[in-house]
Amino acid sequence: MKLSAQEEYGLRCLLRLASAGEGQSLTIPEIGRAEALSIAYVAKLMRILRQGKFVKSVRGQTGGYTLARNPENIPIGEVLAALGGRLFEPGFCDQFSGLKRLCTHSVDCSIRSLWRAVQSAVDSVLGGITLRDLLQKESTMKMQLASRDRY
Repeated sequence: MKLSAQEEYGLRCLLRLASAGEGQSLTIPEIGRAEALSIAYVAKLMRILRQGKFVKSVRGQTGGYTLARNPENIPIGEVLAALGGRLFEPGFCDQFSGLKRLCTHSVDCSIRSLWRAVQSAVDSVLGGITLRDLLQKESTMKMQLASRDRY
């Protein structure tokens, strides 16, 4: 399993907006400079984030992008799903049926059970972390995640 560049950089762009402060807008070139990304790539990411209703665009001379919701109302799991999809989507098995129309394991599949369990664990972690949580220092975030593991 790998996170894609789109998921990583999209999350970083969203975090950049959150760290700018409530109501503050940033332009695509500003985000690109701050994150060392091309303007075209930032534009693509911001379009995805806008379609996912995480950011809104403001037109005009003082325009740019702002968060569409408060950072505490933006679960990281939702952001990553919008940027790249989930690890195990309901139609996953349909894509890997081999040479047949239906997978030979479609009735009794231990692998499918594994992917569902992994997806559930990922959802549990990412659903409990918000954009606001990511505004913390790394050491604080590490402690927060470690304390979750104890329960």
